[in-house]
Amino acid sequence: MIYEQTEGLSQQQLENALAESLKGRRLSRVLILPPDFTRMYSGAGKLTAIYYDLLKDKAKIDVMPTLGTHVPMTKEECDTFFEGRVRHEDLLVHNWRKDVVKIGEVPGEFVSEVSDGLVTDKIDVEVNKRIVSGDYDLIISIGQVVPHEVVGMANYSKNIFVGCGGASMINSSHMLGAFYGMERVMGKDFSPVRKVFDYAEEHFLKNLPILYVLTVTTNSGDEVKIRGLYIGRERSNFEKAVGASQTYNINQLDKPIKKAVVFLDGREFRSTWLGNKAIYRTRMAMADGGELIVLAPGVDKCGEDPENDLLIKKYGYVGRENVLKLVKEHADLRENLSVAAHLIHGSSDGRFNITYAAPKLGKKLVESINFRYGDYDELIQKYNPAVLKDGWNMVDGEEIFYVSNPALGLWGLK
Repeated sequence: MIYEQTEGLSQQQLENALAESLKGRRLSRVLILPPDFTRMYSGAGKLTAIYYDLLKDKAKIDVMPTLGTHVPMTKEECDTFFEGRVRHEDLLVHNWRKDVVKIGEVPGEFVSEVSDGLVTDKIDVEVNKRIVSGDYDLIISIGQVVPHEVVGMANYSKNIFVGCGGASMINSSHMLGAFYGMERVMGKDFSPVRKVFDYAEEHFLKNLPILYVLTVTTNSGDEVKIRGLYIGRERSNFEKAVGASQTYNINQLDKPIKKAVVFLDGREFRSTWLGNKAIYRTRMAMADGGELIVLAPGVDKCGEDPENDLLIKKYGYVGRENVLKLVKEHADLRENLSVAAHLIHGSSDGRFNITYAAPKLGKKLVESINFRYGDYDELIQKYNPAVLKDGWNMVDGEEIFYVSNPALGLWGLK
């Protein structure tokens, strides 16, 4: 089932599409797997609310946000994201360290083949125990297809294997993507990580009652337009969504950016783990020796997880080669490869300068993790998000490139 509308699907069109997806199903218990608040522009909160309203009088519903390693959503975030239409008692929290079971493994030979021999270890496939409990007649996996630094294009089975996954799959997939190289995967299908997910989906999920509900969105401020909705189990639906996202979410520029300014909405970005989208989503468009200014009023920590937070502060964003060396030398980093991958993603490898204006982190911490510190109050006056428009702007006679939301795009050169 594919629904596409250039101007965005209306509320009625969305309701009709989701009702159609449930037609003929006899359901007593349903698990809905939406993303968390860090995907506030995915449209998934609205879709979850619609499904909830359609099903609440017919079946027992559990809603479990696919947190991955992120912190659980607050009640206020849940009310905002799900439009106040999902009862708190029906919300479950995924714990990526404790709530998972192993359901299989991807052989090392396959991993080696898809990574050109860069990674040769097997990958354990772990998912939240509720997914394989047999308790549910239907599992609805809702998420946004958008360029991604690890898998190439986010969502589809990633929502299960990472969003509802365990430490082994999260660590292994992130490091596989980092070893292979961000520039080789971002914005593309059939990356090594995606091939691993495809293998695991085919071998270990095929008998589960999963329905994938995928969106492709754009936003203007807080207004989100769902340009495409793709419902079904078939991979071809995901491939259609990939094509649409490549059209709407990938921006190819005629010239490199000498100075970029990226704003991080404080409601969505409260850690460098998330905020560094500002870096890796723009890095392919940045000029050598250029400057990236990150306006980060809400960022108050490094990692979403306390252990990850400590490791990021310990080692910092020191570049790909240094991180690979640190992984060999330090067991704590070897045991948390998703952090190592994140440290690689969050560095410019010395190619351009990164100024982080994060007043809640403070100058000492920002500089200790290998960024330049910027005074937020001064920079926000000069580069005012209320005045700047996405794309090229002139500020005091200087040309800058402005991005209001790095989560919804990927920027590169033609």
